Amino acid sequence: MRIDLHTHSLASDGTDTPGGVLAQAARAGIDVVGLTDHDTIRGWEDAVAAVAATGVALVRGAEVSCSAGGIAVHLLSYLHDPADIALAELMEASRTLRMRRARAMVDALAADFPVTWDDVAAQAGDLSTVGRPHMADALVAAGVFPDRDHAFERVLHASGPYYIHLDAPHPRDVVVAIRAAGGVPVMAHPFAERRGRVVGDDVVADLVDHGLAALEADHRDHSDANRAHARALAIHLGVPVTGASDYHGTGKPNLIGENLTDEAVYEALIAQGTLGVVHP
Repeated sequence: MRIDLHTHSLASDGTDTPGGVLAQAARAGIDVVGLTDHDTIRGWEDAVAAVAATGVALVRGAEVSCSAGGIAVHLLSYLHDPADIALAELMEASRTLRMRRARAMVDALAADFPVTWDDVAAQAGDLSTVGRPHMADALVAAGVFPDRDHAFERVLHASGPYYIHLDAPHPRDVVVAIRAAGGVPVMAHPFAERRGRVVGDDVVADLVDHGLAALEADHRDHSDANRAHARALAIHLGVPVTGASDYHGTGKPNLIGENLTDEAVYEALIAQGTLGVVHP
């Protein structure tokens, strides 16, 4: 099977509808796709409705924003109970913090570029999802940069002048909450140094001690050295590695299916979840 467990839709900062993500997966010959929008599960229903028509199995998930010592951490939560209050509250807290951060960053950008909050909000469509990709899209629409990647490289990078740290929940608390909700926590792109600072191996080891199930090793933002590091650490900690595209539609160059998860690893992960995979 060809398995891509990390994608985004219009429910957060992707450009396809949730059903459209599954349609793209079908066109790319993907058998199983994970929908993991940022801090929300609101795309699940639309994605489930597209399973039969596309023939692509769906792993329902979310990418939860976290922070450890001022460093951003992203945790993929697969197959958790959507009715779990504690995890829902953590994701809501992250969305609220993201909104405050977004407004402050746009105010700073507006002082130097022809972009307003309304411009950014129009790119997002839903205010609860506003983030740096939508700021990049607004800058592109204003003719400041040719595409998202250039906007991130020049002004929106984590070490850039307009970046504001997101004081999100600690990943240890999120791992515990995901497990309590019957979910399966996987650390997304843990060593993607090209995005900014990354946490140390000790932080990852602590997360494994609290229930982290796997590390996402194969990712576009990981260099060969980053991938090797993730694999070596995973072996040392006794957890598997995954691979995924982090597909965002036309918003990023990531191609659905460009990195994949081994079928045996996938089977081991989904066996730990409360929800089942939605099959055609």
